[in-house]
Amino acid sequence: MTTEQQGADEPQRMRITGLHHVTVIVRDLDATTAFYRDLLGLALVEQGVNEDDPDARHFWFGDAEGRAGSLVSFLEYPSMAPGTVGVGATHHLALAIDSAEELDAWRDYLRGQDVQTTEVFDRGRFRSLYLRDPDGHILELATRV
Repeated sequence: MTTEQQGADEPQRMRITGLHHVTVIVRDLDATTAFYRDLLGLALVEQGVNEDDPDARHFWFGDAEGRAGSLVSFLEYPSMAPGTVGVGATHHLALAIDSAEELDAWRDYLRGQDVQTTEVFDRGRFRSLYLRDPDGHILELATRV
């Protein structure tokens, strides 16, 4: 409901306060864990099965406290066909890096681990680079504004 629909004197009753999490489908959660936890350093904050599909393993990664906004969850479907790029698909997931110097260090570290990355792009308000996870999802490492 917009302010115009509510009336100028009524307080807004509902609002989005931020991004809670993103869920990604993967083929192999062991490879996903090696990448997101062991290579990128995200904490594995929860592991189990998906409540909506108990046959699917479901892992959650994020900061050490598992705070909303840091969370990425992964559902494992080993036999599912690869996704199709297009309308309705997600293009990439961006993870925050604190500084340009740290972004350069990430580029060098990842390349030293045989992970292909782009060069660092200057986006004006922030800098970033791109890489792919084991399932081919595009990740962007981006400096905070």
